[in-house]
Amino acid sequence: MHFKSIVREFREMRDSIGNSSRRRAEGKHTNRRGRSHIAPEGSPSSSALFQRQSQWANMPPELLLDIIQRVETAQPSWPARRDVVSCASVCRSWRDITKEVVKTPEQCGCLTFPISLKQPGPKDSPIQCFIKRERATSTFRLYLGLSPALSGDASKLLLAARKIRRATSTEFVITFLGDDFSRSTNAYVGRLKSNFLGTKFTIYDSQPPHDPATQSNCLSNRRLHSKQGSSRSHSGSYNVATISYELNVLRTRGPRRMNCTMHWIPVSAIQEGGTAPTPMTFAKCQKDQFPQSVDPKGKNPLIEFSSNSLAETPETIQDMRNPLVLKNKAPRWHEQLQCWCLNFKGRVTVASVKNFQLVAAVEPCQNVSVAEQEKVILQFGKIGKDIFTMDYRYPLSAFQAFAICLSSFDTKPACE
Repeated sequence: MHFKSIVREFREMRDSIGNSSRRRAEGKHTNRRGRSHIAPEGSPSSSALFQRQSQWANMPPELLLDIIQRVETAQPSWPARRDVVSCASVCRSWRDITKEVVKTPEQCGCLTFPISLKQPGPKDSPIQCFIKRERATSTFRLYLGLSPALSGDASKLLLAARKIRRATSTEFVITFLGDDFSRSTNAYVGRLKSNFLGTKFTIYDSQPPHDPATQSNCLSNRRLHSKQGSSRSHSGSYNVATISYELNVLRTRGPRRMNCTMHWIPVSAIQEGGTAPTPMTFAKCQKDQFPQSVDPKGKNPLIEFSSNSLAETPETIQDMRNPLVLKNKAPRWHEQLQCWCLNFKGRVTVASVKNFQLVAAVEPCQNVSVAEQEKVILQFGKIGKDIFTMDYRYPLSAFQAFAICLSSFDTKPACE
């Protein structure tokens, strides 16, 4: 069988699986009140689908590995990269091998599965994205691509956020879907919350931080609490970063000044030979693996940061005490243009107070090379009405970078 026909066939099978699951869901919803509905035994469509799945599941592992490697190599970008996702949707054996073949964004520079949005970006070159803002609905959508004009219909929706104003704060709810901002579904990714003045923001992740120590801790807790059920805690909030904007008391001219403390990314991640936490799967246990305290309103459990939370190794505790801190790169004053300027390398075309570039803020004793100190880890800027570019790289993930950029959209009268 020709290689393209193989890809076409399992893509059709993936669509048929999705259609049958949707029909089952619609049937359950329609017949929720009447329990006398009788389903026919041995439905022809379901039996044929099972036979087709069995044929693909019984392929020799060597041949299956070769097929998936070819698909992964031939489809480096979206929308063609959905063929790689189709491979993982065929059956369990295909999914396991696909997960082995597909590398993390740090290794290959590609975003494939939803977990890729929680993994650090590549070290060599940034992943280029853009954000579209909808003022009417206070919605922000992150797309993979250079810009709407260049990407067009090929743009891949990565994340979406909705701004919610409260009496004493502003909150951005971040999800995988562009039209579902509920915190009680699996599409919920995290949130960004500000203080009253809009000078300090906290990034909360729906998933616990993943490093080898916390991974083993999660597995042990899963075994201990297996009798209590394995449903994930939707209200879990893991404080992964803090963003602070400096007050502009004297009202001096200039861009905003900000600092980002990445609580779960150690400064050793940007040292030579260092690594950043890289989740490989979505955790199924959140509720019991860290000590929790309840906020004053009693709504959301918050994760406490203490040495007791990660009592695995002294190295882990030391990394927690030395988190990575990012600062905005200082611009230069352009005499002819009479404005502050930064070199965005053509990715930003409109002057705005929201534009920024983040670099590592390190001390001389932390042994970080000059090249790493000057490397722009995240840049954000305006290119048109309600359109902004976002380029990020290691050690930030797409979710962390998107949350940091969202903080720039909130009103900050005390910082300007």
